[in-house]
Amino acid sequence: MVLNGVVMVLMFCGLVFFTGGGIGILRFPDFYTRLHPAGKLDTLGSLLMMTSVAIFNLHEITLSNALTSLKIMLIVVFVFISSPTATHAIMDAGVRAGLRPWEKGMPRG
Repeated sequence: MVLNGVVMVLMFCGLVFFTGGGIGILRFPDFYTRLHPAGKLDTLGSLLMMTSVAIFNLHEITLSNALTSLKIMLIVVFVFISSPTATHAIMDAGVRAGLRPWEKGMPRG
């Protein structure tokens, strides 16, 4: 019973972060500010949702379920390493391409 509550809370919080990231990508004015919610909120949303799936998988504790949960948590570690690195590489590519940041008074887009 308590385990289901923890899973539901983590899944809901992950959904909130994913939704915030999606709204941020749509609402922010330029390339650089759109990368911020894409890198930060999606990483945290995936942490929360994948952790809830790993916990939910442990309803019946067996070796197979424990190994599956361990694999899920290793995926979370990989996402936490690769997502900021990819965001930095994409931002660096924008700088090298000469993409200027948005300034107040400039048209959006």
